[in-house]
Amino acid sequence: MRKKTESALPVVVIGAGMAGARLAARVPGATVVGEERHAPYNRVLLADVLAGRYAPDVIALPATEVRRGVRAVRIDRADRLVHCDDGSVLHYGRLVLATGSNPVLPPLRGLGDTLPDGVHPFRTLDDALALRAAVRPGVRAVVIGGGLLGVSAARALAECGAQVVLAQQGEHLMERQLDPEAAALLRVHLEALGVEVHTECRVRGLRCTTATTTESVRAVELADGYELAADLTVLACGVRPRTGLALAAGLDVRKGIVVDDELRTSDPYIHALGDCAEHRSTLYGLASPALEQADVLAEVLAGRPARYEGTRALTRLTLRSPDPLHALDLAAFGEARPLPGDDVVRLADATRGAYRTVVVREGRLAGGVLLGDLGAVSGLARTWQDDEPLPPAMSLLHLLIDDGGH
Repeated sequence: MRKKTESALPVVVIGAGMAGARLAARVPGATVVGEERHAPYNRVLLADVLAGRYAPDVIALPATEVRRGVRAVRIDRADRLVHCDDGSVLHYGRLVLATGSNPVLPPLRGLGDTLPDGVHPFRTLDDALALRAAVRPGVRAVVIGGGLLGVSAARALAECGAQVVLAQQGEHLMERQLDPEAAALLRVHLEALGVEVHTECRVRGLRCTTATTTESVRAVELADGYELAADLTVLACGVRPRTGLALAAGLDVRKGIVVDDELRTSDPYIHALGDCAEHRSTLYGLASPALEQADVLAEVLAGRPARYEGTRALTRLTLRSPDPLHALDLAAFGEARPLPGDDVVRLADATRGAYRTVVVREGRLAGGVLLGDLGAVSGLARTWQDDEPLPPAMSLLHLLIDDGGH
């Protein structure tokens, strides 16, 4: 039998998350290896699964053939082989690392390699389903981390009837995306739903009890000695790119796996995309850049000219509720914190819980935050993403009240 030529060898994708699934749907014959037992799914909707609004099959992505429950353990770059934990070996002509990221487990007293009962990360569908099975009305839940994921988890747990405390180390919620005024409105929204919010709150450890050989969480200890009673503790302290395979294979890794504008790593036959990829010194950690990278890479692998030049990503969060009055829409983009010399326009309606602000820097839209009514978000996002100078006749107020053509 003749040895396969390089062109006959398949594309192998390690990782069946949103980026890997998107790429595989656009590359005929790609082999996808995924550690999770589930079909690829929309990770953005995990809080909706936790809240019970969606069943797992509802958030599944369009069908993609995936070798589920299989973990790639080693890359042999010399022979272009991927070794998997089930003993299988895959040949590749091009290899794509879409390994994603892992939740950050904070260095807390009482938190070892094995999580105590009642302590849950919140990153995967299994995490969401485990929390859904554990939560019940009246259960005491502490969410550690007040970023996008922590806020979503706290809101979903409150919907399930839990008594929720949200502990955020920073000065306000969602510090990466929101300015203090928008964060204050978000806090009011959460507190109206019964979530107790603590900011500038450093967690020191977990207090657990032991029954036979099993540890169970009972409280979260704060740095000032105060304890928050907890039957459930959710760790939402950020994510870290999964780069272990790339490091072991000798690829260039900094914070993430370094890639060029064709999403190529330091090995010309290996690409990376999504949460694990570092492009022009930037890690995105969001769905929209990962999907855009997958689309570009599909073109590159097909031999067509394409380049990824970065994503001006908009963060959007919808906190749904059975009661429309308790729903909340939020969008943030660019740099919402003004620098000296920037122009800022802010509109706030405390009665309706609506807030809009934009920052203009050197004649261009630098960023903004919208909370409540998002009628203007499409027009603002287009203006920001185009990164063109604002027309002289365009007032800052017009930017905030324009409905984007709706």
